[in-house]
Amino acid sequence: MAERTLRGARLGGQSFEDERGIEFAARQQVGYRCPQGHEFEITMSVEADVPAIWECPRCGAESLSTSGIQPEAKNEKPARTHWDMLLERRSEKELEDILKERLELLRGGEIGPAHLHRANAKKRKATA
Repeated sequence: MAERTLRGARLGGQSFEDERGIEFAARQQVGYRCPQGHEFEITMSVEADVPAIWECPRCGAESLSTSGIQPEAKNEKPARTHWDMLLERRSEKELEDILKERLELLRGGEIGPAHLHRANAKKRKATA
């Protein structure tokens, strides 16, 4: 490695290429202002789609473009609850019938935690 490297060159250091004859892409400065009053500019390509919102480098708040670009309004769906999804599959009458059936099975000792079955079995033996 030592024989092939240039003296004084650092690993990952600077490039020895010259910037002469290089044409840089066209750029634009886009200004933003956050709710805290911080103003800053971001350099972007002229061809880039300029976002309406950018994160403030000082406080991290959402900053709006000073050029008047408005953020797109998002159509937000209302949050679906478990109850909403259940009502899509069954009617309230069906749910009431299922609840009554399951409560009868639970009270009869056919379903449910084992400790409830043992207590019901002891009561049944005592009354019999």
